[in-house]
Amino acid sequence: MRARELGITIGDLEPRPLNAITDITGVRVGHTTLIEGDAVRTGVTVVLPTPDGTPCFAAPHRLNGNGELTGLEWIRESGLLTTSIGITNTFSVGVVRDALVTSQHRAKRGRWHLPVVGETYDGRLNDIEGMHVREEHVFSALESATDGEVQEGSVGGGTGMICHGFKGGIGTASRRVDEHTVGVLVQANHGARSRLAIDCVPVGRELGADRVPLPTPPADEGAGSIIVVVATDAPLLPHQCARLAQRAALGIARTGGAGENSSGDIILAFAVGNRDPETNGSVDILPNELLNPLFYATIESTEEAIVNAMLAAETMTGRGGATVHALPHEELVDVMRRFGRV
Repeated sequence: MRARELGITIGDLEPRPLNAITDITGVRVGHTTLIEGDAVRTGVTVVLPTPDGTPCFAAPHRLNGNGELTGLEWIRESGLLTTSIGITNTFSVGVVRDALVTSQHRAKRGRWHLPVVGETYDGRLNDIEGMHVREEHVFSALESATDGEVQEGSVGGGTGMICHGFKGGIGTASRRVDEHTVGVLVQANHGARSRLAIDCVPVGRELGADRVPLPTPPADEGAGSIIVVVATDAPLLPHQCARLAQRAALGIARTGGAGENSSGDIILAFAVGNRDPETNGSVDILPNELLNPLFYATIESTEEAIVNAMLAAETMTGRGGATVHALPHEELVDVMRRFGRV
């Protein structure tokens, strides 16, 4: 289930047909989901920015830095994204990074690589110390990557994640901006229940612990992270990608995220409007005064992607009997209706 299927419309801009990051031509997403026994609840998600692996302009933004997204120093230095993006759990960053290097070698894309791999912590539901994500799981995610509909919720890297005290995970959304598109994919594992807002409705306060149990065993609210990937087909330069990435933080804030002290909230934006700019030797440029609609699209897509991540996820029990409940659809619609949003 997704927000729009429940009649929840976030923002004023219209989504593209898939309402996903894959509405950007050439972008593909793949998952490997690992659910085994009573304790393994993890996986890996990959985002392939271009169909042939050619570089594109990119830039990051840090809302709060208690997390990891590898390869960012070279992106800041060069303005270029040169590999696929991996997202997994905190202790599996290394193996995913190494597997992406191997995949680049197998594709004969040179000998030098600094892969981009992000993480959020799934140790509440998953035996994270067991480091169950292996090289073959990354290869499987790469091979299964598609430019069609994106699986959401408790899949891939989002399998064991928690968002605003509800089950979280992978979510995506997109927006149309004239002839251009903005798409967002999140791995949502952040936020406090009491702060959750959807389309400005205080859902977290309305669906408190008296109506939907908090995760068990209890943990500090707001302890968690989110990775956001923003993509656009607009011809942006690296500094403009940085401006787009910064606006995704406003989408996090609109749902109640605050970049808490123990949260790793890291955003990467890339633009495929200039494919392989170094080889081509010339670029197109979108004037800065035309960026506002792209900013709005990024904010709306980020907010909706977070909501979609929660709506797609189901209640999960994992390591040591820990249980995290899903955001209940009927109760959510009732709250949104009482506030005039459905």
